[in-house]
Amino acid sequence: MANYYTAESQPVQTWDYTLNNESVSALQQQLPPTDILSAPFLIGNVGAPFVIGLAVGFFAKKILKIALFLAGGAIVLLFISEYYGMAKVSDAQLQTAADAATDLAQQSGGFLMDRLSQITSKGVSAVAGFAVGLKFG
Repeated sequence: MANYYTAESQPVQTWDYTLNNESVSALQQQLPPTDILSAPFLIGNVGAPFVIGLAVGFFAKKILKIALFLAGGAIVLLFISEYYGMAKVSDAQLQTAADAATDLAQQSGGFLMDRLSQITSKGVSAVAGFAVGLKFG
């Protein structure tokens, strides 16, 4: 605290507001650990995981479309070969193969969702990005 004198020779008290390392660390302990509205926090914990999820979802849907296209072509070729007597296609075997493919797709989708949910603490933005990527893919 310093004393200054006015024109009337009256002492005026002023306070020293300079901060040292101890007072700064004491103030930081009173503040919340992160500012959730700051740009670095939002980009790192919301924006980037959303974009990663979006890319994975978009890719997954495109790969699924390609796999379905190829599987449909294979089934059509089986039906054509059966029509011309070159092969015998059993409906039960075809159903079993379709069930196995569906189970495989569900397992890989579950794996992707589990992995994306680990990107951030809550995983909500990455999973939301994945859902949007599936929608637009």
